[in-house]
Amino acid sequence: MKKLLLCATIAVFVLSSANAQEVNFGVKAGADFASSKVKRPLFDVSFTGTGFYIGGFANIGLSDALSFQPEVLYVSVSTGGNTGLDFDEIHIPLMGKFAVSEKFAVLAGPALGILLDAGEGTKSFNYGIEAGAAFNITYNFFVEARYNIGLANLSDNVPGINSSKISGFFTGVGYRF
Repeated sequence: MKKLLLCATIAVFVLSSANAQEVNFGVKAGADFASSKVKRPLFDVSFTGTGFYIGGFANIGLSDALSFQPEVLYVSVSTGGNTGLDFDEIHIPLMGKFAVSEKFAVLAGPALGILLDAGEGTKSFNYGIEAGAAFNITYNFFVEARYNIGLANLSDNVPGINSSKISGFFTGVGYRF
């Protein structure tokens, strides 16, 4: 996990120092609608929860239409009960962003996560694939929606559980400096 985070950090610095057309930074916040699917030998169980995210991003221009957008977000999800979907995570999407027009862009890329409150029998490293779209209201303000497909099996040798994965739909607003 440390090697992967180190590689991601190095990639951010290399890409930002490489003849980038424009680099800007910003903040974002919004709602997260998460779901967890637990596979057991005889049946599957799904849980849903609602939470929020807040964080920052860098947008590194690679060409007129393409940019690299690494982010660091704090995500908190709660079901309000004892269902196993209450979690806090440092979420690190590494998105490629393609501007379809001046107002509209699509994003896709891998996402890493570190569960801050992983309990016994739960792995703390999460990863997945994320894709979505952004709409610029003005140059500075934008709205965004994306979906994260969790690929990591978060179950750590728990008897009776084959796998446990978290996915989520994010929607929010952002401000670019």
